[in-house]
Amino acid sequence: METYLSYILALIALVIGIVLGGFLKKGKHTRLLESAQKEVDEMKQKAQLDAEATKKEKMLQAKEHFIELKSKHESEKHQREKRISEIESKVRHLQSVAQKEVAKNTELQRKLEQQSDKLEIGQKKIAVKEQELEDKIQIQISKLEALSSLSAEEAKAEIIESLKEKAKTEAMAFVQNSVEEAKLTAQQEAKKIIINTIQRIGTEEAIDNCVSVFNLDSDDIKGRIIGREGRNIRTLEAETGVEIIVDDTPEAIILSCFDPVRREIAQLSLHRLVSDGRIHPARIEEVVQKISRQIENEIIEIGKRTVIDLGIHGLHPELVRIVGRMKYRSSYGQNLLQHSREVAKLCGVMASELGLNPKLAKRAGLLHDIGKVPEEEAETPHALLGMELAEKYGEKADVCNAIGAHHDEIEMNSLLAPIVQVCDAISGARPGARRQVLDSYVQRLKDLEKIALDFSGVNKAYAIQAGRELRVFVESESVSDDQAARLSFEISQKIQTDITYPGQVKVTVIRETRAVNVAK
Repeated sequence: METYLSYILALIALVIGIVLGGFLKKGKHTRLLESAQKEVDEMKQKAQLDAEATKKEKMLQAKEHFIELKSKHESEKHQREKRISEIESKVRHLQSVAQKEVAKNTELQRKLEQQSDKLEIGQKKIAVKEQELEDKIQIQISKLEALSSLSAEEAKAEIIESLKEKAKTEAMAFVQNSVEEAKLTAQQEAKKIIINTIQRIGTEEAIDNCVSVFNLDSDDIKGRIIGREGRNIRTLEAETGVEIIVDDTPEAIILSCFDPVRREIAQLSLHRLVSDGRIHPARIEEVVQKISRQIENEIIEIGKRTVIDLGIHGLHPELVRIVGRMKYRSSYGQNLLQHSREVAKLCGVMASELGLNPKLAKRAGLLHDIGKVPEEEAETPHALLGMELAEKYGEKADVCNAIGAHHDEIEMNSLLAPIVQVCDAISGARPGARRQVLDSYVQRLKDLEKIALDFSGVNKAYAIQAGRELRVFVESESVSDDQAARLSFEISQKIQTDITYPGQVKVTVIRETRAVNVAK
């Protein structure tokens, strides 16, 4: 390419020289033209030589490239032919395998058809045999009915009835044996722990009501307490929040309030005012304020003394104050502080017997009813309210769970929870611990006797031991010994499903035979 370019440039230069030659002098430019012509000839010759060399070189390169492409093509062709031959051999192998499988399946199908034919023949034979057997059974049943004078259904009913009675009796015996065995094995240690715990702990009984009576030396003091136009009694009621009832009751004034702390403040304030003799609104306000501070200090002191006596440490001051307030709160006629102390001691003893932490158990037992003495009345159940207070003042999770779960308000997550629940039931169910409404108590005894009398064969039924035992007298002619055992079980199950009661009810069925003769 460079040779051709030089050649073209030389031609251009020659043309330019010829054109410019007309404008130059003839002699001078003739020499120039000759020299230029000579250079052009030399350049042309050189360009031809270069072009020939380049042409030969390109031809050699093209031949080499062609030979290379040809060899590559031959190699690829050989490889393709090799792969095709391999694939053909595999296809021939697969065809032979498939032909063998088809032949095998054909043979299996032929054998299955033969087996199916044999099975069908066998089923027909079995059906014939079944029909013959059914005919023979019907003949035998007819002969048995003729001999026994009973139909098949009647005989079946009698057999079922006899088997039912036998199975029921055996089931009752098995249940009774299982219950006795469970009592001897599973409950033996639990009974021992509970009995030892109750024997170790002695409790005091305190009954507080919503009404307190303030005794007077004479009825003349009533007028001074009322004051001119009732100003003294109005001031006293406004300061204490207690309703003061002055009636015809001789030498007594009634203080009515649901809050025992307010009643205590009012009673102590009246005692100091009557002893001092100065009763007027200003003096009433002063005395009530002093007594309120005194009661508050006493509440804190009672709480501190209680936790020290029980060996409980690190209790939040507000929880100590709540414990002190329990002294002025009663639950079902049972003083709440005494109940909580008793539950705490029971929990400590029971936790020691079970190998748990007795201090933590005492803590949970003491705090389990703190939800019953809130500063403000709430609709939340006292167990959940007590749990919230314990969580608020930093008690451990096991203690909080035991407080919230002792009435099954939430799920029990630790072993402390069932211990607190059991000890609370022991303290509340102890004879004399709590009062019951007479009407509901009598009605429960009547319901127990009525359930027993509803069963056939029962002659008399008596609820004794404050409803803890039910004695049932049956007619010996209509009730056998086995039926008496079954009757005891059925009555106990009926009581368990129909009546709500504390503790347990023992059902005793008595069957006696009397022979009476008169000597004359």
